[in-house]
Amino acid sequence: MRVLIIDDSRTMRNYVSAIVRDFHFDIEQAGDGEEALECLAGSDFDLALVDWDMPRMDGISFVHAVRSEPRFDSMKLMMLTSHSSMDAVCEALSTGADDYLMKPVTAAMLSEKFKLLGLLD
Repeated sequence: MRVLIIDDSRTMRNYVSAIVRDFHFDIEQAGDGEEALECLAGSDFDLALVDWDMPRMDGISFVHAVRSEPRFDSMKLMMLTSHSSMDAVCEALSTGADDYLMKPVTAAMLSEKFKLLGLLD
């Protein structure tokens, strides 16, 4: 399983990466949506964990860009953000995110979401 973690905070990327590695997934990181699209150009990923607020290209724009490309149809997208309003959740899901998790996150929270997405047994 290959996971792309997209967040402008290096600390958050490293924290989430450490959790996800414990599930024995391969990790790559990107600091914003544009960098993440560059990663996707050269590699296939099963899942992207996407922050909302980032410079250059925010998370919603990234989700929209990915969902406009049929070759990424099988990739799961999960927003991992501090946006907690129901409007934000609705916007993310209607744009094409498969799931939504509010920060701060824990290993147990990610495990449950991964199971719901069919990524863990």
